[in-house]
Amino acid sequence: MDTVQLGNVTVSRLILGGNPFSGFSHQNPTRDREMLAYFTTARIKETMQQAEALGINTFLGRADAHIRRTLIEYWNDGGRIQWLAQTAPEFASLSANVAGAIGTGAAAVYLHGGQMDFLVAQGQLDVIRSFVQQVKDAGVAVGVAGHNPGVHVWANENLKLDFHMCSYYNPTPRDENAEHVHGAVEVFAAEDRDAMAATIATLRAPAIHYKIFAAGRADPGEAFAFVAQHLRPQDAVCIGIYQRNKPDMLAEDVRLFEEALARQQG
Repeated sequence: MDTVQLGNVTVSRLILGGNPFSGFSHQNPTRDREMLAYFTTARIKETMQQAEALGINTFLGRADAHIRRTLIEYWNDGGRIQWLAQTAPEFASLSANVAGAIGTGAAAVYLHGGQMDFLVAQGQLDVIRSFVQQVKDAGVAVGVAGHNPGVHVWANENLKLDFHMCSYYNPTPRDENAEHVHGAVEVFAAEDRDAMAATIATLRAPAIHYKIFAAGRADPGEAFAFVAQHLRPQDAVCIGIYQRNKPDMLAEDVRLFEEALARQQG
C-alpha cells in the first residue's frame, strides 16, 4: 500500500481507526454496547493482524488505559502496527494523558476533535499551544483533530503541525462539552462534508480524512469515490470497521479504496 509522511512517521494511506473498539458507534447506545461486547482484546488484536496483512501499518486509537494495555499486549505478541494516539478528553490532565501515550510508544499524538472544537470555542488557545509544544519536545509527530472546519483554519494559521485530523461530518456541537455524549442526536449533513473537503484543500500540513462513512450511514463505494476526489498526495484516510456480520469487511474496504484511487488517477 502507498504511504505518506506525517512529520517523522511513515503511514499507510489507509489507517485503521479505533472508535468501534471503544464502543463509539455514533449510531445509538445499543450499538455502542454491541461493539464493546464484540471487541474483546483478542478480537482487537485479530483485527490489527488482519490490517497488517493487508498493508495497513498504522492504527489510530484513544490514549486510555484500555487501548494502551491492548497495544502493549499486541506488540509483545510480535505485532508491528504503529499507533497514532488520540487524547482522551475524560482525563483531568491533558499533559499527563499525552505523557502516558508517549511513554506507551505512540508514534504521534493528536488532540481529540471534541477537545479541539471545545478549546477553540472557549478561547483556550494557550492550552492547544502547550499541547503542541509538549509533543514536539518529545520528538513525536503532532496533530489536531476537529469536526468544525474553522478550527483547522485557525490551526493552519497559528500552529506548526505535522498533520490535521479532519472529520467529514460535525454530528454534534462540542462548543460547550468536549466529550461525546452516548445517545445524543447526531446529524451527518452533506454540506458539512463539502465544507471540510474545501478546507482540507487549503491546509499546509497533510490531512487524515476521517468519519468518511458517516458512522455507517454512507455507501462505502460512494464514500471512497468522494475521498479519492479530494485526497491530496500527502493525505491519508482513517476508517473504523465493525465486522461482526461481515468478516471480510476490512479487505473489501481496502479494495474499494484502491479501486477508487485508481479510477481517479486514470
